[in-house]
Amino acid sequence: MTTATIAPTSSALARPRRVERLVVGKPTSDGAGVKLTRVLTQDLQYRLDPFLMLDAFGSDDADDYIGGFPDHPHRGFETVTYMLAGRMRHRDSAGHEGLLGNGGVQWMTAGRGVIHSELPEQQQGRMEGFQLWLNLPAKDKMVPAWYRDIPAGEIPHWRAPGVDVGVIAGQAGAGEDAVPGAMQREHTEPVYLDIALEPGASFEQPLPAGHNAFVYVYRGEARVGDTVVPSQCMAILANDTTADGVRLVAGEEATRALLVAGRPLREPIVQYGPFVMNSQAEIFQAVEDFRAGRLA
Repeated sequence: MTTATIAPTSSALARPRRVERLVVGKPTSDGAGVKLTRVLTQDLQYRLDPFLMLDAFGSDDADDYIGGFPDHPHRGFETVTYMLAGRMRHRDSAGHEGLLGNGGVQWMTAGRGVIHSELPEQQQGRMEGFQLWLNLPAKDKMVPAWYRDIPAGEIPHWRAPGVDVGVIAGQAGAGEDAVPGAMQREHTEPVYLDIALEPGASFEQPLPAGHNAFVYVYRGEARVGDTVVPSQCMAILANDTTADGVRLVAGEEATRALLVAGRPLREPIVQYGPFVMNSQAEIFQAVEDFRAGRLA
C-alpha cells in the first residue's frame, strides 16, 4: 500500500551538502544493442562506494531497445531496475519470472550467481528507466540469488505541497514525518528516492555524514546548494563531516531527480564485466564457474 504524509516546508537542515562536481554520462550500448547513457562509470566506483554503476535509458524508437538484454550472468552485487515507462520481462536460471511495468522496480541480489534475461514486452512506444548496481559486502557475495518485483502501487510516497517523492529504498524525511522505503539493506543502508518537484518547489533530505551520495536530474533542472544541476547531469555531493543532508530546489519548470546515497563498504572492488568481487582470484573463479555451468 502506498504511504503518504504532508510534511512541513520549513528548513530542517543546519548545513546542507554542496556539490563537489558535475558529471555528464557517456552514451553507450549494452545487451543486444540497447542504447543508454552510463552515468556512474567504473572510474567513480570508489568515490561513490557502495554504488558501482548507474545506467539511464529512454527512447521512443523501438530500434533503440527492442533487442533487450538476452541471457547474461551476474555475481557479487545487486541490481535495481526502475522502469519509468515501458514493459520488460525478466527470466532467470533459478526459474523466476516477472514483468516490470510503468513505475515498477525490480531488486535483484545476484549473490553467488544467476543467469538472467531482460527483454522488452512491447514493439512500440516509450521505454525509459534506470539500472543501478549496488555492491554487496564481501561476506554476502556468495549468498543465494534472490529478487523482488515491486509494482508502482507498492512504492511508498512522501508528499508535501509541490513535492512528491517515491521512496524506493531507505526513507524520505525524518522523525515523525519519515516514510520508510520499499526496500532496506543493513550493510549499505541505501537511500534511493525519485523526487518530483513543481516549479520553484524544494525538498530536503537528511543524510548521514559518512554516506556517499549523488543527485541525477533527468527532467528540468535543480539547484543543489549554490550549484545549478541541468537535466541529464549527475551531481556528486561533497563529503563533509559537518553536513546533515541535501536540499534540492526546482528551477522554472517541473523537475525530476534521483537522490541516491549509501554507506561505503570500503572493501576492494574488482570488476570483470558482469562479475564484481574483492580479488582477481575470485573473478577467475566466477568466470570458471560460469563456463562450467555452475552459476545456475
